Amino acid sequence: MAFKGLDPEQIDLLKTITGKTEFEEGTAYNLRLNGQGVARSVTENINIVPKTDAPGIDIYIKAGTKNETVHIPVLLSQSGLKETVFNDFHIGEDAVVTIVAGCGINNHGHGDSEHSGIHSFYIGKNARVKYIEKHFGTGNAGKKVMNPTTFVDLSEGGYMEMDTVQIGGVDDTFRKTTAIVGKDAKIVVKEKILTEGDQHAETNFSVDLNGEGSGAHLVSRSVAKGRSTQKFVSDIRGNAPSNGHSECDAIVMDEGKVVAEPRLSANDIDAALIHEAAIGKIAGEQIIKLMTLGLSEKEAEEQIINGFLK
Repeated sequence: MAFKGLDPEQIDLLKTITGKTEFEEGTAYNLRLNGQGVARSVTENINIVPKTDAPGIDIYIKAGTKNETVHIPVLLSQSGLKETVFNDFHIGEDAVVTIVAGCGINNHGHGDSEHSGIHSFYIGKNARVKYIEKHFGTGNAGKKVMNPTTFVDLSEGGYMEMDTVQIGGVDDTFRKTTAIVGKDAKIVVKEKILTEGDQHAETNFSVDLNGEGSGAHLVSRSVAKGRSTQKFVSDIRGNAPSNGHSECDAIVMDEGKVVAEPRLSANDIDAALIHEAAIGKIAGEQIIKLMTLGLSEKEAEEQIINGFLK
């Protein structure tokens, strides 16, 4: 379904964060534009209900739902608009679902625009969820600020994969993810962040591995260009026989700065926890090798960064 009333810039923003300018008929979705829900569709297995006590929606996915997708994009094109939105996902047992979220801000005015999305996932027994979230900002005047907060409660045998990307233009972001992982359940987070100019990005992961056989795999890849700064904080607590792994790989360029602060707490004798971190500049031999193939130094750097964040 094509959305009526969107201007060309808003359509481009929607395409950037979702890969689409319209959604297929029979697909569940909720489009939020400048602080208001402007389009919504539900299916037999996925219901979307606006909250009555706060901005946001409740998404209910029936037990046993298989291979359906729900889209919940947010667009801001009104300069100076600041909003906090609460979205709760209730995923039934044995469901297999993909959730595509993301926020795009187009700010051409002088006021700061800000979206804070607070998402809570309650994932039933043996359910599998893939969550895709892209953040993007454009406009050269006021700041574009995005502060995503995610809470995940994984029941026995549940699986949650988060693929989060900040693909440019976001001036300031604080990204907080908290997870409680039950018996034989697992959470996998893959994060990619690019900052430029004077931008700042901070990521904070906090995971409790509470169930026997539970697991967590956290991977952050980032590039800090210009005078931008980044901070990566991860805290994995193995409270039962479990496996946890966190990894921070970052490239610094120009005057960019990156800080990594890992913390592992083995509160059970059979908790196996690992952290890896690598922060540094692009190796000179990589650039030289690509330049011998005919690329300029700038083109070589861009090629390496694109491959790193792919």
